[in-house]
Amino acid sequence: MFDKLMAAQQKADEIKKRLDTVSVFGEVEGGAIRVTATANKAVTAITIDEDFYKQADKEALEELLLTAVNKALQQADQVSAVEMQAATKDMLGGLGGMFGA
Repeated sequence: MFDKLMAAQQKADEIKKRLDTVSVFGEVEGGAIRVTATANKAVTAITIDEDFYKQADKEALEELLLTAVNKALQQADQVSAVEMQAATKDMLGGLGGMFGA
């Protein structure tokens, strides 16, 4: 049983490392603001179109930036959930023998 738990921990660590390599994006205003993050929810880049930046007022820019960040983080949640769901299914399949299933 201990071996199974260690294997599960190792699998979780592998998933976390893999999620660090997956990029997700949040865009608003047709790509005028784009936020890039990892599937582990680390924001890695923010780009704002120069022409859009010159025209936007501070409040609108802040609001749109928040929206883009939240979209990227929401996408990260979705990717992470899919990865964890697949790993859990694999782990439960391996643990089934422990419980007579």
